Amino acid sequence: MNKKIILLNGPSSSGKSTLTSTLQTLIKDKNNEEYAIISIDDFLKMTTKEVIYEEDVFEISSKLCDKSIEVLRLKQGIIIDHVITSERIFKQLIESLKLYDIYLVHVTCPLRELKRREEERKNRCLGSAEASYEYLFPKEGYDLTVDTFASSAKECSLQILDIMI
Repeated sequence: MNKKIILLNGPSSSGKSTLTSTLQTLIKDKNNEEYAIISIDDFLKMTTKEVIYEEDVFEISSKLCDKSIEVLRLKQGIIIDHVITSERIFKQLIESLKLYDIYLVHVTCPLRELKRREEERKNRCLGSAEASYEYLFPKEGYDLTVDTFASSAKECSLQILDIMI
């Protein structure tokens, strides 16, 4: 059995963390498989006053890749919660994890909803959602796009499971 990676890529405040938790539970319940969660947030120090730049993310990207490979030795799969904003970060991830089956999922919602969620969360530098929405990479080529405004986390998770069959 090939170990699998579900790479959720979407702007800040698009609902990736909620989706990740729901998806992890659904995979366990439906497939009896243990998937670990690896989030870009675990590797970055974020404050409401400091902007996160592409260089900051690239700097820690190899650590996220190393951790992903380490965890895959123990689990059947992983779900990566990420905000990829450049080709070099994307290439580094894909190259580092190329021995595994990667399902690339674009997580999105309308920009006005991103801004509303960001304001409600109060744990990010204001403007991060819009900036990551604008600079998200890649723009196309996903296995699936899910809209967390149009569909619930469970509905999005079921769509993701459908592409993995």
